[in-house]
Amino acid sequence: MACHCVEAQPLVLHHENGEEHGLRQRQEAQIRSAAAAAAEVQGCGAAPRPHQLGLHPRLLRRRRRAPRARRPALPGPPRVGLVQAAPRAERDGAGARGEPRGGGGPVQPPERGQQAARGHPGRLGRQARHGGRPGGAVGGGGERAVAAGAPSRRRAAAGPHRLPLGPSQRLGAESEMFPALGQACHRHRGELEQYMNYTAGGECPSDEAFAQRLMLKGCEPLPRRRCRPRTPAGYVEPTPLPASLWAIPPDTSIVWDAYTCKNYSCLVSRGRAKGSYDCKDCFDLGLGGREKDRWMRRGGKDDGDDRGSLDYTIDGVLAAVPRGTVRIGLDIGGGSGTFAARMRERGVTVVTTTMNFDGPFNSFVASRGLVPMHVSVAARLPFFDGTLDLVHSMHVLSSWIPDAVLELALFDVYRVLRPGGVFWLDHFFCLGAQLDATYLPMFERIGFEKLRWNACWCQAASSISHLFKSRIFTDYCLLKPLRAHSQGVGFGWGTTCSFEEQ
Repeated sequence: MACHCVEAQPLVLHHENGEEHGLRQRQEAQIRSAAAAAAEVQGCGAAPRPHQLGLHPRLLRRRRRAPRARRPALPGPPRVGLVQAAPRAERDGAGARGEPRGGGGPVQPPERGQQAARGHPGRLGRQARHGGRPGGAVGGGGERAVAAGAPSRRRAAAGPHRLPLGPSQRLGAESEMFPALGQACHRHRGELEQYMNYTAGGECPSDEAFAQRLMLKGCEPLPRRRCRPRTPAGYVEPTPLPASLWAIPPDTSIVWDAYTCKNYSCLVSRGRAKGSYDCKDCFDLGLGGREKDRWMRRGGKDDGDDRGSLDYTIDGVLAAVPRGTVRIGLDIGGGSGTFAARMRERGVTVVTTTMNFDGPFNSFVASRGLVPMHVSVAARLPFFDGTLDLVHSMHVLSSWIPDAVLELALFDVYRVLRPGGVFWLDHFFCLGAQLDATYLPMFERIGFEKLRWNACWCQAASSISHLFKSRIFTDYCLLKPLRAHSQGVGFGWGTTCSFEEQ
């Protein structure tokens, strides 16, 4: 048999944008033709190796996949315009669900936007398994409210989201933005998905109590949602200042779904009812209630002299610092905002952090014309370093908090206070042995200086809770020093007294 030697021609691979499947088919055809040519040159030498054919051996080891049949997109209204508000929509299928992934964020590039608008059958199948709905359109310039699956909402809330103008030097040359989300949210995925299961563009679920429990588990801040909270029926305008500081707002000012009481009359009478409630008499702003007298008189006396008393007055604390130097402050765990109201009467702006423990504390503070902040005691204070003149806390920062968490909170207070700022730790309680062994060394490590300090032993009567038996209550007025130092300045006792609970 005659044989003819033929020269193996190198393969030329033509890359076409987005045509990987066609490229693989052409490569396989060239491999088959080269093998056939090699079979004809038997006796003229060994068969050519792959590199002699111009094809790298790594390409021969590629997994040859059968072409996937394209399924037609599910019927639905055109998704025109939605992808422009959905960065990376084709990556997680958010564009196919009719939901802007970033909640109105960066603009999608045209070529990727067209691809997402055409839809991807594989993503639509995954979407159906996750409970999402195809479709979604813009009508009259607004987005149609569509429901989406909780996993997609969770991905949208956690990010990342691509910056529309490219890398930003303000974000450390990053090209993506991550929304603020508590690290502990990832430890409670089931509850997080339940929280993120809502209708985009519609009314938010009535889940205030559930959301707060998630916050207290460390999922703070909660992810943002694209829904609208329900507006109370019959809402009326608030009472103007300064009358609003001591006025009970109308019942139609809030939604009562999350609370045991369904009106403010119930909350006001709670202080005289049996049972244990958080800040049970905080809503009674009348003349006979305790709120009206807080921080105004010492131990029920009208003379205003709080020396030797555990009940410091606002005027007594302000008199201990240069006049006019306390202008802005923070009240941690401020209940219904009475401390901020008294400071407002003295020209001092105080932000109140409070939680809604079976009561609309944040809404009540706002109705008084004050600024509420819904954050837990474990959250980092959202203020810049050295900016506040005063930080106050009553009963909240005490021995019920784990020592490590309490120390972090006190260091955070030190951080936000300006040099010379006042930390008023009001009615701090602990066991007597704990004060010397744990808390005084903690205060020294942080670096506060003593301004005023009174301590009182609680000689508990049989009628009060065992929680306060054999405990010591202290009132601290501490200063952040004008000059930084590495060790504490040391603490001595102030005036000591004793009292009996009635």
